[in-house]
Amino acid sequence: MLAAPREAGTPEAAAARAAVAAHLEALGFEVSLEPIRFDPSPLWTFPILGAGLAALGVALLPLLIVADAPAWGAAAVWASATAGLAACAARVGTGRARLRFAGAARQDANLVATRGTPPRRWIVAHLDTKAQGHSMAGRLVAVWSLLAAAAVLAALAGARLAGRVDPGAAAAAAALALAAGALAARGRPRGRTVGARDNASGVLAALEAAAALAADGGPSATGIVITGAEELGLVGARAFAAARGTELRGCEIVNLDTLDDTGVLAVVSHDGGGAALAERVAAALGVLGIPVRSRRLPLGILVDSLPLARAGAQAVTVARLDWSTLRRLHTARDTADGLAFATAERVGRALGRSFDLSPTLR
Repeated sequence: MLAAPREAGTPEAAAARAAVAAHLEALGFEVSLEPIRFDPSPLWTFPILGAGLAALGVALLPLLIVADAPAWGAAAVWASATAGLAACAARVGTGRARLRFAGAARQDANLVATRGTPPRRWIVAHLDTKAQGHSMAGRLVAVWSLLAAAAVLAALAGARLAGRVDPGAAAAAAALALAAGALAARGRPRGRTVGARDNASGVLAALEAAAALAADGGPSATGIVITGAEELGLVGARAFAAARGTELRGCEIVNLDTLDDTGVLAVVSHDGGGAALAERVAAALGVLGIPVRSRRLPLGILVDSLPLARAGAQAVTVARLDWSTLRRLHTARDTADGLAFATAERVGRALGRSFDLSPTLR
């Protein structure tokens, strides 16, 4: 897993997936590959959104401060531009709009492993890596800055309907939009990473769970899914959900994504069904002696459990990280330095045992 970066659609990702498949087959799992085709355009969604908001901030400035400008002008431009930006980001982010400069479409695959019984529970981890101009911590700061800039511009556009806006406040808002756009632009693809934490640690935990399931010796109602192209807009998880239609309704799914050896162990849910599963998973992981917290998905982060929850499954994501981890993710600094993979091993073993043996998760 750590021999080379595993960008989706590359030979290195295929080699890593083949090694994982061989390991699962040796444990007695039946392994299949489900090909997925994807467009790399979603990597540019955030920079495009930032550029659009920065342009909007500049465009609104004269409409906010020029006395002869119509009072409704700023509000009309803000509403139409934000609607257009949201539609554009949605199309690019889901792969429905292709950007020629992003490169040609690529081929990747989900790895699906079962052991003799149609699964009603799945353990999921994504294989691929991504490097960009800023870390995950930088991305979160950029997201918060964009939201703040959008809120300030909306407030000023609304205030202009009632009268003139202070030129200093309008200039400050435009400057904030430009700064937020610059931060978002750093999210463009740049460099490569072996992704030790994101997400070699999650794949290792999934393999430890598989080993614990195999040790039981019989069929297992739990399957393993190693998704591809997660960093390209959760492509693999979306394809897995789409291929199964209603089969996932009521299934229990635990996604493993970034298990550092520091920080709080978080069990993230997206809805009521996931929250109920999160409580049971947190109880199963409580025996590890690591602080565990159930929570909802933080703004600015996407994980594979999200499309699976939308498909009707009870889906959660288990992660362990802190701010120092976030500063490494999506950069070349996400190496095995300072990482013993102890959390990944322990979490995987605990989930493998509890999923098959604990009545609380039956």
